[in-house]
Amino acid sequence: MRCPYCKGDNDRVIDSRANQDGFVIRRRRECLDCNRRYTTYERVEEATIKIVKKDGTRVPYEREKLKSGIEKACWKRPISDDTIESILVTVENRIHATFENEVNSKQLGEMVMDQLRQADHVAFVRFASVYREFKDVSDFVDELRLLRQTDEQ
Repeated sequence: MRCPYCKGDNDRVIDSRANQDGFVIRRRRECLDCNRRYTTYERVEEATIKIVKKDGTRVPYEREKLKSGIEKACWKRPISDDTIESILVTVENRIHATFENEVNSKQLGEMVMDQLRQADHVAFVRFASVYREFKDVSDFVDELRLLRQTDEQ
């Protein structure tokens, strides 16, 4: 494994842990050249999943693209990187358990929103505003009203 800081190829594993679901191993590493620490994740390589977009086009699932969207929704919120990783793993596991080769972008977005709703309401509304293409303030108010009703139940 190359160090992301100095690009050295000399490291040691400090700590290894399985993720909550057991399908991902998180490793803390220390570069023996620059002494900096970094985290890597090891997971089983799955069959390629295609995302069916709103216009009917099919694109390969990109984990980093989904992670980026979740991170933007969680920006400046009290949500750890481990929580974001857990959301990604949960969504990916649901995709692989439920779908063969393709998942509709609408279903993918709903899975992410379900996880964000549980993690942080502000992050959920941020993600929903982009995903559902809110046009004005009334869309936000409607979503907040639904969120509040769901919480009260």
